[in-house]
Amino acid sequence: TNLDDLFEKDLGSAETVEERKIEEDKWVFVEGCKHPKSVTLLLRGGSQRVVDEVERSVHDALMVVRDVILKPEIVAGGGAPETFAATKLRGWAKSLEGREQLAAEKFADALETIPLTLAENAGMDPIDTLTLLRSKQQKGEKWTGIDVMKGKISNMKSSDIVEPLVVKLQIVSASTEAACMILRIDDVIATQKSAGGPPGGGEEGGMPPGMGGMGGMPGMGGMPGMM
Repeated sequence: TNLDDLFEKDLGSAETVEERKIEEDKWVFVEGCKHPKSVTLLLRGGSQRVVDEVERSVHDALMVVRDVILKPEIVAGGGAPETFAATKLRGWAKSLEGREQLAAEKFADALETIPLTLAENAGMDPIDTLTLLRSKQQKGEKWTGIDVMKGKISNMKSSDIVEPLVVKLQIVSASTEAACMILRIDDVIATQKSAGGPPGGGEEGGMPPGMGGMGGMPGMGGMPGMM
């Protein structure tokens, strides 16, 4: 790169540019930029395992922000949309007959796995929590969900507990496709290696072909001086 090729429009500005020593490494920090096109996150931890966990958490947070930017629509968190959908499904299932009704009810049960898991992780009684959550949802309180941090049922909108709509759609779509694929499996065929004989086709313990009596080998008939 030639410095003569740089123009004023290629240059930027920063409040501070300094070198700092962190542990045994030296880093150059450029801070206070007006319109930065990219940033660098420095993650630290007591062990590599901690750093990996922090990196995973940061990546998940960035992906959530990305999803909201691509599709700026949100729904309530805390298992509220799953409980709402399950309640509507059970009401619709009553209009069906035969196995279709059972399938709709089982789909509703699958959706309620989310609030059940949240209740268990929060140390709450899953059955009592789900029963109370259903009751509030049936009364029209569709924003009601499980606040894991406080360990109680509350309004997700007022508690600022929301999730991107695109994530919810992906979860329902992917899980439904996986369930349908499993249901299409009629049978599972297990195979194993056949127990064949030893290489060469001979029987175990036998001698290779042509070694039957060892009497037909030329020059081995009388072997003078060996009698």
